[in-house]
Amino acid sequence: RLGITRAAVWKQIAKLRQRGYVIEASTRLGYRLSAQPEPLEQERILELLGDHPFRQHMIVLDSVDSTNNYLKLLAGQGAPHGTIAIADEQTGGRGRQGRSFASPKGVGLYYSLLLRPDCAPAEASHLTAMVAVAVCDAIEAAAGVRPGIKWTNDIILNEKKLVGILCESVSYGYQQQGRGILCGIGINLAQPQSYFDAADLPHGTSLALQGAAVDLATDPAWLAEGLTDFGFDRNLYTFARDGFAPFREEYKAACVNLGRRVTFDLPDGSQGAGEAVDVDAEGRLVVRTDAGEQHVFTGEVSVHGIYGAV
Repeated sequence: RLGITRAAVWKQIAKLRQRGYVIEASTRLGYRLSAQPEPLEQERILELLGDHPFRQHMIVLDSVDSTNNYLKLLAGQGAPHGTIAIADEQTGGRGRQGRSFASPKGVGLYYSLLLRPDCAPAEASHLTAMVAVAVCDAIEAAAGVRPGIKWTNDIILNEKKLVGILCESVSYGYQQQGRGILCGIGINLAQPQSYFDAADLPHGTSLALQGAAVDLATDPAWLAEGLTDFGFDRNLYTFARDGFAPFREEYKAACVNLGRRVTFDLPDGSQGAGEAVDVDAEGRLVVRTDAGEQHVFTGEVSVHGIYGAV
């Protein structure tokens, strides 16, 4: 009657499923909506955060292009340390090397924090590694599984990418005297396999697909736990005082590159290969090559050998 093919209906159903809607299908009967994503509730999150200092500067958004972009604007307006932007949906998230992606509603935890660590700018470049360790700790506490870290900042579970982390520095104010670091974190909670197939992300996964589901809509306590236990208050003080060193051993224990052969691309276009053997005190990956040890620095190379180039 409507002049719509079954294939066209199926495509729309697939899109809804990617956005977190649970839709049952039955041959010759059709489809049934059995659950839909719930919006993030700022009041509930604030209640769960109690008297945590970050609760004073938390912003919950229904949709935004990128939480990092949003906080960058606020930073230029003098937003304080600990400002948090949480989005139910990101329409233009950003990853490494300028890659963009969409983060659908109801199936993930997407947020950014504006930090002003009391440390030298050179030390701040190692903050990503500390954040990766803290994210692993929080996921283990909430979901009962311990993910690994693909150097430098991809969180891996069963050789699939579970979390993306993007830390970037910002300067603002008169003659750019203001300084800060934006830490953007995206955790895949409930995306179905169809989402990763449609997005051409063969190496992506979610906690639900790995049998360790955490429902953000019905269990916002996990969000509150993540904000307080990711280490952005407790660990940040340690980081500002002692740098990456206190987190090095925990990072190494989680690093899935170690003991495996990797190849790496250098800024001059040349390529090296060898066995990843260590993570040094500066957070660099130490690779044993035929020519000796090579210390691969964050942000200057792409590492291969875990699930391909990323």
